[in-house]
Amino acid sequence: MKSATILVVDDEPQIRRVMRTTLSAQGYTIVEARDGQEALEKLRIERPDLVLLDMNMPIMDGLEACREIRRDSDVSIIMLTVRNTEKDKVRALDAGADDYVVKPFGIQELLARVRAVLRRGPNAQTHRIFCSKDLNFNFEKRTTIVRGKPVHLTPKEFDVLKELVASGGRPMSHRRLLQAVWGPDYGDETESLRVVVNQLRKKIESDPAKPQYIQTEPWVGYRFNPPPDVPVQDANAEP
Repeated sequence: MKSATILVVDDEPQIRRVMRTTLSAQGYTIVEARDGQEALEKLRIERPDLVLLDMNMPIMDGLEACREIRRDSDVSIIMLTVRNTEKDKVRALDAGADDYVVKPFGIQELLARVRAVLRRGPNAQTHRIFCSKDLNFNFEKRTTIVRGKPVHLTPKEFDVLKELVASGGRPMSHRRLLQAVWGPDYGDETESLRVVVNQLRKKIESDPAKPQYIQTEPWVGYRFNPPPDVPVQDANAEP
């Protein structure tokens, strides 16, 4: 089976060298870039499965590079940052990152997050759709139409939506939702989940402050509230 290709983007040669050695030892194919601009060029040529993207770089920083990548790619992205504040984590997720790791990080933590993100990458699809008067989600083609207009979702936004819709109106706990989307090593990163849910509401709700579809279950988690009599259908079913 072909090994995953990881694009390591960092302006510090020592960091790139450590990650190349560590990740290569795990069987991954490593491609390197020194800044965001070079990362965009390598992305088009190498088509990696995952990007490890440093937040603070010259020429084009990680946040700007992440936004540029998300314009036309669903590749998995883990942001690397020396900042550990809630504000910086939210900025990384808002830019489209799937996860973030704070420097200095342990090698085992990095490897666990790499495995989790690759498991939940853009190829992890399901063959179901959801259709209502205002919403159309195709989970096979990973397309979203809201009130007749296409809406772009980041990979994490799409996967959270998919899990909520598939729950059939039943509440999903924070831990269950985190582990379903981020992987089994997660469960306590509720701030990451909150950011993704807030972004989803901005994109699919008429009034994000008073959500109709993605509702909060106090002290539990979230649930998707479908319009009455609208089932989740099989995308391959005959019309």
